[in-house]
Amino acid sequence: MWRMLGPQDGIWTGRMDDEAINRLLVVDDEAAQVEALCRTLEDEGYAVRGFTGAGSALAAVRAGAFDIVLTDLTMPGMDGIAFLNAAREVDPGLAGIVMTGHGSIATAVEAMKAGALDYILKPFDLRVILRVLARTQAMLRLRRENAALLERLSQRTVELETANRDLRVANRELEAFSDSVSHDLRAPLRMIDGLLGVVQEDFGADVSPDARQHIEAVAAQATRMGALIEDLLRLSRVGREPLQKRSVDMRTLVQEVVGELHAAEAARSLEITVGELPAVQADPSLLRQVWVNLVANALKFTRRRADARIEIGGATRAGDKLYSIRDNGAGFDSRRAERLFGIFQRLHSATEFEGTGVGLSIARRIIERHGGSIWAQSEPDRGAEFHFTLP
Repeated sequence: MWRMLGPQDGIWTGRMDDEAINRLLVVDDEAAQVEALCRTLEDEGYAVRGFTGAGSALAAVRAGAFDIVLTDLTMPGMDGIAFLNAAREVDPGLAGIVMTGHGSIATAVEAMKAGALDYILKPFDLRVILRVLARTQAMLRLRRENAALLERLSQRTVELETANRDLRVANRELEAFSDSVSHDLRAPLRMIDGLLGVVQEDFGADVSPDARQHIEAVAAQATRMGALIEDLLRLSRVGREPLQKRSVDMRTLVQEVVGELHAAEAARSLEITVGELPAVQADPSLLRQVWVNLVANALKFTRRRADARIEIGGATRAGDKLYSIRDNGAGFDSRRAERLFGIFQRLHSATEFEGTGVGLSIARRIIERHGGSIWAQSEPDRGAEFHFTLP
């Protein structure tokens, strides 16, 4: 049932829906206009509350939640622009629509300056009202989505700042650890190596074959420990050093690495082919380390082949640069390929092939720091293939 409204009375129709942008506040000093507008908009699915007095409407704004205000421009005591200003001080998220019977450019400009998104001319045309409301809803939805996005961005920024602080702390701790490793672990190894030299020099003639064998085993393990320490330090440095990117002639770089490593095994019967390798923007010193590790791996695992072959090539695919190295060496089970890139992970025993199990971890870290990826394929006793991409 409807009844006549006083300045302190309100009309409430429809259902409040916190999810939809359909909560309307109608303010007009003519009760018949308010009733007609509330009934019509309720039929169109809006939740509407109407008032004939600006004071009671402002009290409702303070007590409740609205999305859009439709206010008459000319009202006794407080006009529509003053009311809209007061309402937006209470709830800055309100969207305002001014209703006026004096349609003019000046009226529209004045309403817009007051923060109104649009205006409606009297007498009302339902089609026009619905179009204006639809535009206002779309604008509010966009505002709220932007506000939510900014809130998420702000939270993400705080998270990233926290993560960066934690990372800086971790880096400082890692640097301190590296310094400790460099000094505290190397010193005992140097002592062991020196004492073994003294024993061999001073007592070499009197040492039994069994004792000499034990001394040589200790020396070998000390050498292995030294290699492990060096590789660990190299791995920690790879993660901390800033990238110094520039154009890299990859074919020239690889030929230099191959020449240096092959020279150390010049007596071997070995065929190494280096195909076309696309240039890339990257850190040349770090890329050199990748190729040193991969080529050294191929040389090591083909050592027992009479007709050892290593093939290196590359291509450009979908904007990325793809590089590959293949050999016909010992190979491995592809189901265990991912283990290769973990620190200290080995698929062959130390008695079969030497190594610390750190080299491929270093290669992966370097490639991933450049935004690329690295993977391996193989079969036991049928060689191995390593591939990596760079953007």
